[in-house]
Amino acid sequence: MSDNRELSTVLPVAPSRGRLRPLGLDEVRITGGFWAGRRETNANATLAHCRDWMERVGWTGNFRAVAEGRIQHDRRGREFADSEVYKLLEAMSWQSGTDPSGTLDHDIAALTEAVASAQEPDGYLNTAFGHPGQQPRYSDLEWGHELYCYGHLIQAGVAQARAKGCEGELTKVARRAADHICATFGRGGIERVCGHAEIEPALVELARLTGEQRYLDQAALFIDRRGQGTLADGEFGRVYHQDDIPVRDATTLRGHAVRALYLASGAVDVAVETGDEELLAAVIRQWAAGVARRTYLTGGMGSHHRDEAFGDDFVLPPDRAYSETCAGVASVQLSWRLLLATGDPRYADLAERTLFNVVATSPAEDGRSFFYANTLHRRHRGAVPAPDAVSPRAESSLRAPWFAVSCCPTNVARTLAQLPAHLATADDQGIQLHQYADAEITTSLTGGHGIAFTVRTDFPSGGNVTVRIDRSPPDRPWTLSLRVPAWTEGAPAHLVDPDGTARTVAPGTAEVTRVFVPGDEIRLELPVTPRWIAPDPRIDAVRGTVAVQRGPLVYCAESVDLSDGRDVDVVRVDPSAEPEDGPDGTVIAPGELVEQPAADRDAGWPYRPLDRAAVSAAEPTGIVLVPYNSWANRGPSTMRVWLPTTETQISEQAREQLGEP
Repeated sequence: MSDNRELSTVLPVAPSRGRLRPLGLDEVRITGGFWAGRRETNANATLAHCRDWMERVGWTGNFRAVAEGRIQHDRRGREFADSEVYKLLEAMSWQSGTDPSGTLDHDIAALTEAVASAQEPDGYLNTAFGHPGQQPRYSDLEWGHELYCYGHLIQAGVAQARAKGCEGELTKVARRAADHICATFGRGGIERVCGHAEIEPALVELARLTGEQRYLDQAALFIDRRGQGTLADGEFGRVYHQDDIPVRDATTLRGHAVRALYLASGAVDVAVETGDEELLAAVIRQWAAGVARRTYLTGGMGSHHRDEAFGDDFVLPPDRAYSETCAGVASVQLSWRLLLATGDPRYADLAERTLFNVVATSPAEDGRSFFYANTLHRRHRGAVPAPDAVSPRAESSLRAPWFAVSCCPTNVARTLAQLPAHLATADDQGIQLHQYADAEITTSLTGGHGIAFTVRTDFPSGGNVTVRIDRSPPDRPWTLSLRVPAWTEGAPAHLVDPDGTARTVAPGTAEVTRVFVPGDEIRLELPVTPRWIAPDPRIDAVRGTVAVQRGPLVYCAESVDLSDGRDVDVVRVDPSAEPEDGPDGTVIAPGELVEQPAADRDAGWPYRPLDRAAVSAAEPTGIVLVPYNSWANRGPSTMRVWLPTTETQISEQAREQLGEP
């Protein structure tokens, strides 16, 4: 890894070394298109929605209750409720960094004042432990989430400092907490870990901000202690907390999905800052195995509802997909860190898939209700949640305005607030574009040579990406690199140079190196057309089905597009013909609607000898499919991503019994 210290100040992740240098929120501005709309809704609706709900349910009031000595009787929310206030503060801070109006400054100051009022003189800060009538400090490291909450506090403090260019009151609160952690959990102190990883990446980022080595050392200690069995062996086993195997020895992502991905993110941060290639290789190995065997088509991770965890290899049932929104956020965080460390575009590929099909799926169009879990098959129409009531975690079949555990709304909010920082990077050779959106990018090459360019695209509905050079050094060649997504395999993409020369480009990266002049345009043409996707046959739950993907977007069938109130279980598609673009962003898939006879539905026993004559023949029709990230915005519905086909599905054993080849 090479040292790379010419950094923007407004960076969510600011490694001091690595293959690529991230560009900050002061260098990249999203100006239009899909993500600009989502970010506008986030800024204008979601942030206030989260703030108002946390005040309503008493989570922000917990800090005032500590300061006033009444927390024993008045505390509200789960043990980790503090972290949601911190995530909101982080989201507001990043948003304020791109909003010169200062409209969020009052809210940030008011929340910070409440938080600071609850901090003890030694830096301890938690509303669920350590006060009269509560459990003692650090008495429940398995489930108490104290260090987890500190992690989100520290990340909020880092966000405030970087967004404003100086350490504000929130940053000072975070530093006092971090100093307390180092004093309490350093060598010779409490030599254990938190049941929920998160403190690790936060401490590394604070070390990057402040230059204080002790924060990095403490993060490295937590990484090395993980997997040493310091946590009790509880209901879900130590694997749930990733405390079963040392990080360096693990071969795949496992246990609670969000915990696993936060831990891996922290391990990458420690590895990068310390030059620990062995630790980095371990995380790369885990990421590769987890993506190859334990990840949904949408990029979602986690197939277990009971423990919110990764399942075994290829156990990916669509109707029981947990695919927690927070796991999607954590996956994007991990992919981003691995991309910066290695420069490998496969990490940007997964981030793109997860952003469009998990992160973008969670919030409703108005930004005021959310999915906690992201199923790939809804078998029954849900009830519309009450707009003024808290929903049980992950139980709402439609997006809900707030949950008893509302980690996902604030996680989405902070991700969208910092999203521009995920678009582009730099290195000694030039600039790399990883995610595509209308944007204006202004930065400097190594040596201080200023450049600026504008990106215009119809992505993801279309595949044209045009980069226009607005400023460039007159005598220095540099390289513009554009990611060619993995989903273009089998359908060639093309790159058009400034002189009009077109060439076919394969998945990976496409590069143009030259002395650019203002007005030069580079155009990337991506084949954004509907395509059938077949699952790995080892995924038993979806064997014999197909899905449709168009560019990065996964599509689904939704019952609101079927006539006569029918559900999606009647849909069969015909993969022998190609799906085609439909109106308003839909896809029309060839297929039919097959009704099962009433006698079959009412039979007392659901299994019977194979009867080929019973296969129904229906009239061919076009099946309307919509982007998965848009489903359930039109009221209660049934939905499925993986679609049965019109072909008779007969197992090999059954074919042999029938005498077929």
